[in-house]
Amino acid sequence: MKNERVMKAKKFATQIDPDVLKDLRAFAKKTDRSISSVVSDAVKEYISKAQIRPAFRSAMDEVLEDHSELLTRLAK
Repeated sequence: MKNERVMKAKKFATQIDPDVLKDLRAFAKKTDRSISSVVSDAVKEYISKAQIRPAFRSAMDEVLEDHSELLTRLAK
């Protein structure tokens, strides 16, 4: 058996737009999941994407700076 640490979920309260809540409930029901599971996965994905975006922008800025002359010529 693997030595995995299982963390107990923590409760927290927040507010949500009524229409979004309606869609969340419908999605959870449609996918046979709990609202908690859907929200947890959505937040994880949002945070992951938000952390990647600055790294991508930084890499893109570097490429644009390093190759600005070539890109300017290509744009003509």
